Amino acid sequence: MHASLKSRLFIGGAIVAAALAAPAYAQYTGPSEAGRAQNTVEAILANPTDDQLVTLQGQLLRKIGKEKYIFTDGTAEIVAEIDDDDFPREPVDEKTKVEIHGEVDTGLRRPPEIEVDSIRVVK
Repeated sequence: MHASLKSRLFIGGAIVAAALAAPAYAQYTGPSEAGRAQNTVEAILANPTDDQLVTLQGQLLRKIGKEKYIFTDGTAEIVAEIDDDDFPREPVDEKTKVEIHGEVDTGLRRPPEIEVDSIRVVK
């Protein structure tokens, strides 16, 4: 092997070793307040902004249609559209405290709704 090739292989190996030895930094992956300014149903209904990200805690009071529920956080009630596939494995009834993440969906001929991306039971 030529000295030039050996030095290239050595340098390449040193770079790979240094990259693997670098410390791994953990990242925060929990909820964020950025983009989620309206954190009550009452505030959303007072000033609905289409596609605004929201996180709310409360209860699903009743089912009103296919994948449509009345959600309350204690300040007001709003329709929440939740895909059946997004429900947690635990049973959810009108007394179960849940947290929903989703987007405000405004319509010209209906009140705003929450299009839910995820739902979890809060213990």
